[in-house]
Amino acid sequence: MMASCAKTNDSKEKQQAQEPVVRYEWGLPIDSFRIDTCTVKEGETLGGILNRLGATRQQITGITLMPRSEFDVRTIRPGKTYYAIFQTDTANTEHLCYYVYKPNIREAIVLHLTDSIHVERYEKPVIHRPRAAEVVIESSLWNAMAGNGLPTELAIELSDIYAWTIDFFGLQKGDSIRVYYDEQYVDSTRIGIGRIYAANFYHGRRWQEAFWFEDANIHNYFDAEGNSLRKAFLKAPLNYKRISSHFTYARKHPIYKVVRPHTGVDYAAPAGTPVVSIGDGVVTFKQYKGGGGHTVKIKHNSTYTTAYLHLSKYAKGLAVGQHVKQGQVIGYVGSSGSSTGPHLDFRVWKNGSPIDPLKMQSPPAEPIPTQYKDTFAIVVDNYRELLTK
Repeated sequence: MMASCAKTNDSKEKQQAQEPVVRYEWGLPIDSFRIDTCTVKEGETLGGILNRLGATRQQITGITLMPRSEFDVRTIRPGKTYYAIFQTDTANTEHLCYYVYKPNIREAIVLHLTDSIHVERYEKPVIHRPRAAEVVIESSLWNAMAGNGLPTELAIELSDIYAWTIDFFGLQKGDSIRVYYDEQYVDSTRIGIGRIYAANFYHGRRWQEAFWFEDANIHNYFDAEGNSLRKAFLKAPLNYKRISSHFTYARKHPIYKVVRPHTGVDYAAPAGTPVVSIGDGVVTFKQYKGGGGHTVKIKHNSTYTTAYLHLSKYAKGLAVGQHVKQGQVIGYVGSSGSSTGPHLDFRVWKNGSPIDPLKMQSPPAEPIPTQYKDTFAIVVDNYRELLTK
């Protein structure tokens, strides 16, 4: 009996092994359909595309009347890929059954045109692949990354991590960097980098380590001793071209032609340049204020408050009472209020009195709390080993 059962099972296994594998994409058995791969052309609308593909007027109307929360037909963009999926009925007539729009490599929006018209969204998972790399700098960090086939985004992220400890304009030939980071893929296509977990930068005849540590309310980079690599405040709230006016108590106003205090620094920059908060804090003021135009004030702690004047507009969703992070965009350079051209008037108060932002000594950010030091030491040992593999 046992031999008979075994024989029967073997037969079933062979039968199962011979059954064709059904391929699925977007929840559909794609081998059952004819699929055309197309690209949205300049000036095309979703309605026009569906009409050309043979959709009925009722189907097109049903889709265009969908709530934008389900599918916004205005999001169709030239150059994006879409798939027209057809099926042949018993009368040998072909019908458009599905329209699949790909806004990016990860997402797919599937319009079901059979039975009840509805939308489904699919998102491919991101695959994370940790990687270690080491490069020697000949001219710039950017060129070193590109020349070694590494993502140039690494140069941008590393310049942020080491912004307070390394002068990237002073890099020298022979400087080097070891980095352990996360590369992100969808299927076999790299879509970017994720977290940089650890780095070790050789510059100025010494190595400077950086380790990411995350636990509860801690999300920051530290050196091996647990000191934060970042300061409490950024050096400037934007990428600027030049300083057009300094902090002074006796400046002749360019519009009113009278001498009055200018207790801030004017950064000349193109209109629309993002303006960021120089540190963590709470928005205490956001409105149009006379000669200062569109203004944002942020209280960072009991000692420091900053203000950002002459903005063209505020960051979307910014509100009084909102907590903001260091480096978070709060607005954009403009020329609102009494202004002769696009610039940011940046101001700092310490204990209620204005101070020169260019002479402000930024206090260091908080180090690793005592209760996390043992855990952090283990993290450092692990990352050091991974950096040298």
